[in-house]
Amino acid sequence: MFPLYDTARSHKFPLINLALIGANAYAFFSELSMGPAELEAFIFANGLIPAQLLANPNGEWMTILSSMFLHGGWFHIISNMWILFIFGDNIESRMGGFRYLLFYLLSGIAAALLQTYILPTSTVPMIGASGAVAGVLGAYLVMFPNSRVASLVPIFFIFTLVEIPAFIFLVFWFISQLYSGLFSLQGSAGGVAWWAHIGGFLFGLFIASLFGRRRTNYYG
Repeated sequence: MFPLYDTARSHKFPLINLALIGANAYAFFSELSMGPAELEAFIFANGLIPAQLLANPNGEWMTILSSMFLHGGWFHIISNMWILFIFGDNIESRMGGFRYLLFYLLSGIAAALLQTYILPTSTVPMIGASGAVAGVLGAYLVMFPNSRVASLVPIFFIFTLVEIPAFIFLVFWFISQLYSGLFSLQGSAGGVAWWAHIGGFLFGLFIASLFGRRRTNYYG
């Protein structure tokens, strides 16, 4: 399923959400300007490496934040930013700009810490906004469960536009991440930080209500 848009309307200009997308884009284009050797050194210096974080938390803690704004390729950043664009504006409207920014960053931190806890000996740099974006998805499930997500769904090898209830879409997404995360424990992670996705989503699911403002009807 590939989401195209949701039916929940945002009643506030999503300044923070667009700023986050812009910051990720700026970081990615900065990566593109580097040569292969320079880029590799940059990723190892600014990506989150679980083994190094646990060995030297005081010296490595900033990589938890810096890793959230780096991406490993066009598909990586486009998919993350597209999901953030679709779902983030509604969460910002519900939370307010400052609380949304804080929530987003804390989601990314929670995601990084769970990935580190599950794979503490990993020496592979973890990069990407996926954990923070997953937190936004978890919050969306809490705040907009009755919304619908228009998605391209393959039916007999033909992609069809289908409006799927947000609850079903997000629960299915989480189950797929959990399945992949459990499978990765068998030694086939495939280069994806599945447990960061899981950690971010669970953080958003259980903590989002603490960041919410007075409830307003955003559906239409």
